[in-house]
Amino acid sequence: MTASPPPTTAEELRGAGLRVTAARVALLETVRHGDHLDVEAVASGVRARVGHISLQAVYDALHALTSAGLIRRIEPAGSPARFEGRVGDNHHHVMCRSCGVVADVDCAVGDAPCLTASDDHGFSIDEAEVIYWGLCPTCTAAPSS
Repeated sequence: MTASPPPTTAEELRGAGLRVTAARVALLETVRHGDHLDVEAVASGVRARVGHISLQAVYDALHALTSAGLIRRIEPAGSPARFEGRVGDNHHHVMCRSCGVVADVDCAVGDAPCLTASDDHGFSIDEAEVIYWGLCPTCTAAPSS
């Protein structure tokens, strides 16, 4: 028995109930092939694939794809929103205070350990977002001025 091929980007959009457009396909592929991109980087990647697209259209498409669960938005304090294609798990992030580079960090132990709050105040918690802050190896090794 052979495995079926993975769905195309257009099929994923349709499966999420979204209209398939060249801009949405390009945006989803840009985010998935990028590395925690901000809106400007997403827009630049989409423009490289399909030509002109307004920044408002990029924002609208990012909102639609995030709402559909096809991409994830993270909002580090003091930094513009970033978008990534890794969805459906409870991973976290580490961010450099100096250069702003972001990397994925898997949960340290077991199944979604961060979902057990010390006091949930009666909430039914289904997601946790953790951002570790520090200096990346490049910035740590850089001589201070």
